[in-house]
Amino acid sequence: MAGGARGYGRGVDASGRQITITHGDLVAVVTEVGAGLRLLRHAGEDLIDGYEAGAVCEAGRGQVLIPWPNRVADGRYRWEGRDLQLALDEVPTGCALHGLTRWLNWRVAEERPDAAVLELRLHPRPGYPFLLDLRVEHRVGADGYRVRTTARNGGDAPAPYGTGAHPYLRLGAARVDDLEVRMPAATVLTADERGIPTGRAPVTGDTDLRAGRRLGDTVLDTAFTDLDRDADGRAWVHVRATGGGAAAVWMDPAHTHVMLFTGDTEPTVARRSLGVEPMTCAPNALASGDGVRRLAPGESVTTEWGIRPGP
Repeated sequence: MAGGARGYGRGVDASGRQITITHGDLVAVVTEVGAGLRLLRHAGEDLIDGYEAGAVCEAGRGQVLIPWPNRVADGRYRWEGRDLQLALDEVPTGCALHGLTRWLNWRVAEERPDAAVLELRLHPRPGYPFLLDLRVEHRVGADGYRVRTTARNGGDAPAPYGTGAHPYLRLGAARVDDLEVRMPAATVLTADERGIPTGRAPVTGDTDLRAGRRLGDTVLDTAFTDLDRDADGRAWVHVRATGGGAAAVWMDPAHTHVMLFTGDTEPTVARRSLGVEPMTCAPNALASGDGVRRLAPGESVTTEWGIRPGP
């Protein structure tokens, strides 16, 4: 699993140190860079579309998205009476994309056979002049793989905060067209050509996945909300391959939105795997306020989501 170094320094993987955690026949590999999930395998079969340790992560695969998921239009937002400008790292759309932590080196704070905890102090910077102390715990167990993320405002001013994750489910050799998806979302966010929300609408046609259906040639880069939940407050997205294999992504009540992405605009994953992305707020949330958490100085928030293999 170590992969090879490709010009990044002798013996150094592009995604940094690799932490392997296991429980029975479930194996996950977590990376120092971004505290992300590089590999998740059950009984020898991949559950996510991962990448080699010697490769740079592309298409956001397995990354942790803090302090906002998805896009901020033009990188601009207003907070507590102050106009702020983020760096634009998605040049074609002119957006700030997926937060500030996914390319940083996190510190491995704890390492156990079935769990890895990584921590990061995100210092203030132009566009996000706030201090966050972050902790991400990856764990595997009888109930599958789960992630617990904690953010604490270590500064002296309220901070805007959101988080999300970017796993791509991949079940054997099945392509997106051959996946059956069941997702309990009643509302879809309409969006412009940049993926910035323009409104809300009831799910219908290709976006109505409440009863479960085969995706076929459906193209999705779409945010959903108003999620039905079980008795524990979890929302579940069930994915099954027509040729066999199944998995489910669950998210706690803090995750109010989920993004489905068939990958058509990303050559490395295009229709090969399905992005199922739990989010605590909507795309463009820093600008719109839709779901953004206001973290007071000293306040902490913890969120959880996970992947369970099988039907």
